[in-house]
Amino acid sequence: MARSSKAILIADDQSDVQEALRLLLKSEGYQTETVGSPNGVTEALRRHEIDLLLMDLNYTRDTTSGEEGLELLSTVQKLESAPPVVVMTAWGSVDLAVEAMRRGARDFIQKPWDNERVLTIVRTQIELREALLKGAKVEAENVVLRGDSIPTLIAHSPAMQPVLEIISRVSPTDVNVLIMGENGTGKGVIAQKLHAVSNRSTKPLVTVNMGGLSEGVFESELFGHVKGAFTDAKTDRLGRFELAEGGTLFLDEIANVPAAQQTKLLRVLETGEFERVGSSRTRKADVRLIAATNADLRAEVAAGRFRQDLYFRLNTIEIHVPPLRERREDILDLARHFLRRHGWRYRKQIDGFERAAERALMEHSWPGNVRELSHAVERGVLMAREKLIETRDLGLQSGGREAPRLEDMSIEEVEAFLIKKTLARFEGNARRAAEALGLSRSAFYRRLEKYKL
Repeated sequence: MARSSKAILIADDQSDVQEALRLLLKSEGYQTETVGSPNGVTEALRRHEIDLLLMDLNYTRDTTSGEEGLELLSTVQKLESAPPVVVMTAWGSVDLAVEAMRRGARDFIQKPWDNERVLTIVRTQIELREALLKGAKVEAENVVLRGDSIPTLIAHSPAMQPVLEIISRVSPTDVNVLIMGENGTGKGVIAQKLHAVSNRSTKPLVTVNMGGLSEGVFESELFGHVKGAFTDAKTDRLGRFELAEGGTLFLDEIANVPAAQQTKLLRVLETGEFERVGSSRTRKADVRLIAATNADLRAEVAAGRFRQDLYFRLNTIEIHVPPLRERREDILDLARHFLRRHGWRYRKQIDGFERAAERALMEHSWPGNVRELSHAVERGVLMAREKLIETRDLGLQSGGREAPRLEDMSIEEVEAFLIKKTLARFEGNARRAAEALGLSRSAFYRRLEKYKL
């Protein structure tokens, strides 16, 4: 939750010191909390986020060594999202200051202090923290958020008009949307369109392929983790919910969420609350959720593989994206769109399609839907010898054409062919196809990505 001003924790065993610092910082618009012991510091840091810790090095009467404060400093550095620390003591020395800095302190103030110096240090350290946090978030966004620009949604056919109407009605709201349709129909494009015309369009759209997440990384990917939560957790990591803060979280292949993890996802949808792995601090998520699947979720619920309450949470609004064979009026417009995109990508000037090639595009059954059409046009761009793409350039197989012989195919071609056939046998149900092939969900989705299926 956003705060109107920065929060500073003041730790000192003397109430007059606490009050003097509180009044000084309050005059500059800072929120303050005061504690009088090391235990009070750790409790306060576990309860809520602090932007700066201003702490004494001595807490027991008649001690001047600073050992209590140095031990506390080391403890603070191990806590989740530790704030910058500025230490202070009335018995300052160069050696003590060096040791405090070695253990993680950002600066050192000697009592009695100069008010202007205190305020300068506080401002500097808070601004530095803001810059570091912003840099960490940008780095994380660069890994998972950056992608192609929003694709054009080409939908002139009558079959697509209900889809466009729902998008126009629900986009300005924060309602959860479930997008259903076969593989390759463009469910991701619909999700991007929903986000682009929503009130959250200036915030991130974060996409997660749920089919590609193993149970071992599910929580870390979605909710993040803190340093030391597990062996490879070298630093704090933002989860997808935090990266999508204020924006939209798109959960693709939602039917593939393992049963054990569905409860954790349901809790976030119901309460907006979650914890990073290894942390006890509850965080709030302000995201608009869009989910997609090629599975029949009602059948999955009936079979006991998908929680009914989670299904009801996801499908406040359902959008059914028709397969390409039911929207043939869009085929040539889509093909020309992909021609421009792939022509630019490969720096080839292709003017269009021959008439015979256009007829072939219109007559093909498109079991792979819009994705298959894009791949066919991409092949056409690469194979075209002239300014127009010919039928042979597209590499389409007619319904009566004999399937390629296995002995004439490479191992990769055989694997891709087998995956296609298995997907067709189970009507695009990726989970059942993976089971039939003896593959884990993540291994199956890696192959789908590898062969662009």
